[in-house]
Amino acid sequence: MPQNLTVCTWNINSVRIRLDILRDAVARLQPDILCLQETKCQDDRFPLAAIRDLGFPHIALNGQKGWHGVATFSRLPFAAIEKREFCGKGDARHIAVTLGAEAGLATPFTVHNFYVPAGGDIPDPDLNPKFAHKLAFLDELIAWERLPEQARAQAHTVLVGDLNIAPLETDVWSHKQLLTVVSHTPVEVERMRRFQATGPWVDVMRHFVPPEEKLFTWWSYRSPDWTANDRGRRLDHVWTSPSLAPHARAMTVLREARSWERPSDHVPVAVTFEV
Repeated sequence: MPQNLTVCTWNINSVRIRLDILRDAVARLQPDILCLQETKCQDDRFPLAAIRDLGFPHIALNGQKGWHGVATFSRLPFAAIEKREFCGKGDARHIAVTLGAEAGLATPFTVHNFYVPAGGDIPDPDLNPKFAHKLAFLDELIAWERLPEQARAQAHTVLVGDLNIAPLETDVWSHKQLLTVVSHTPVEVERMRRFQATGPWVDVMRHFVPPEEKLFTWWSYRSPDWTANDRGRRLDHVWTSPSLAPHARAMTVLREARSWERPSDHVPVAVTFEV
């Protein structure tokens, strides 16, 4: 019998200092699978008891000291956990979990959780090593054959995370003004499109908000009042394999979280699937 699974993704920008608003987000969105990025926490210092208290007994971690880090929590048991390193830097930027028969699912359900490098401020790989790293990371994603194999299989696959690129003109507050700003430059957008085509991955967020309409998930800390000008970008994404896309039933972008006490500059995005 079909059941609903809600998958939530959020760049929380340090999990230990934002446990209070994590509780608020879970209470509002009620996710079955929660994917965090930029946890900034080593695995042996992760607040596991607090996560279990939120109703997630199954926890997959890929963290490091001070920077980066991804984590995926689930109310249902994992059949498998996978981590991949990119660019030989030792950065914790990926973790994948698969749910199967142990979770009562007839079709395996895999969730890839990514944190793509931000890329710094200068969109020139010769002048900015951080931007060169971002492009190299995307090149490795494009070349990773396992991902498109999963996307084309009949098993359900979701790819979520802070991909740090706003690909559409309506994914930024001003297309013209951000063409030379990292996250919306043509070279990044072109690589993201090539990566998306490897699946081909389906951008299910745009099933709920048409591509002609603005859609943001991030607002800079530099803005004194993010609500006054709404100068946002969509840096957080939910993609699915073609077989899973028709099963997406609902989406929530929790914009109000950007105004919570000590907020992340990103807000949670949750998509519910009938599987």
